[in-house]
Amino acid sequence: MQYYWIDPLNDSRWAAFVAHHPLSSVFHSPAWLRALYQKYGFKPVVFTTSPPGQVLTNGIPFCRVNSILTGSRLISLPFSDHCQPLTDPENLIDMAQAMMETLKYERLKYIELRPVMATTLDGFTCFKRYYLHLLDLRPSLNEIFRKLHPDCIRRKIRRAEREGLTSEAGRSDVLLDEFYALQVATRHRFGLPPQSLQWFKNVMDAMGENAIIRVARYQGRPVAAIMMLQHKRTAIYKYGCSNASDNMRGGTQLILWQAIEDAKAMGMETMDLGRCDIDNRGLMIFKERWGAKRQEVKYLVYPARRSYSNRSLRIAAGILAKFPKPIFTLIGRLFYRHIA
Repeated sequence: MQYYWIDPLNDSRWAAFVAHHPLSSVFHSPAWLRALYQKYGFKPVVFTTSPPGQVLTNGIPFCRVNSILTGSRLISLPFSDHCQPLTDPENLIDMAQAMMETLKYERLKYIELRPVMATTLDGFTCFKRYYLHLLDLRPSLNEIFRKLHPDCIRRKIRRAEREGLTSEAGRSDVLLDEFYALQVATRHRFGLPPQSLQWFKNVMDAMGENAIIRVARYQGRPVAAIMMLQHKRTAIYKYGCSNASDNMRGGTQLILWQAIEDAKAMGMETMDLGRCDIDNRGLMIFKERWGAKRQEVKYLVYPARRSYSNRSLRIAAGILAKFPKPIFTLIGRLFYRHIA
């Protein structure tokens, strides 16, 4: 069998293929790939068995990540919660073998896949495990609301309304700046350097009307914000942030509920609440209190490599949280292109 590499940003077949494939996600979209390329220079490519000039019948998108610090590798895909290979299982087995040969002659450090569906491939090993949470939007809005946790979600939404929190949704630079300030504060709290403002601007520009920011305000002051994406009939809760001292006011609950209301009004059937580490019990509980169901997602890598231990990551986060915000933000701006 022959294999081909195509450019998904310039080959119109990819956009058409993603638009119609039942397992495609926002992370397969040319818009998402374009945002990755424009900010970080990660060159997107798609591995396929379909010859040039013929209709695409399968494809696995990758980004070529080249770093003088962390080496060269193929990742499907950086900064993406998941990326299901868009091919049947039999083809995937053969394509995986061909990708392993690619690693050898291109002298890559490793190849990483992030399938949603449970996948076993000879030579590939499980590198990381996450939980992905999906909320079914097909029931009525009243039914969805009844399934929300009565204290941690429903009561917080009502409190936000009682306290007079306001919200705004849109794509303006003002909303983006407010979102980013809260993003930096939230990441600093947890010792996780933020991606740059330019990254979020690139996402907004590339996604167009399929990306929106929501900000909750208390007495005119931003207290919580989320960035939502959408793809076909799926709404994606990609980023969320808040001011810790205002969390009891229910700003996050208010704007996430409003996002659900709008998604229902647009005919969305699923809300993707994103991934979380399997040992991040707090985040897992928060998502499940919205009625979301979790499924395990295993990232696969060839050749085998070890991920950083959770203890090491906690120690690093504790150290980074002590850095002044300007330095902390600069760290994120400088190093994300190396740790994709």
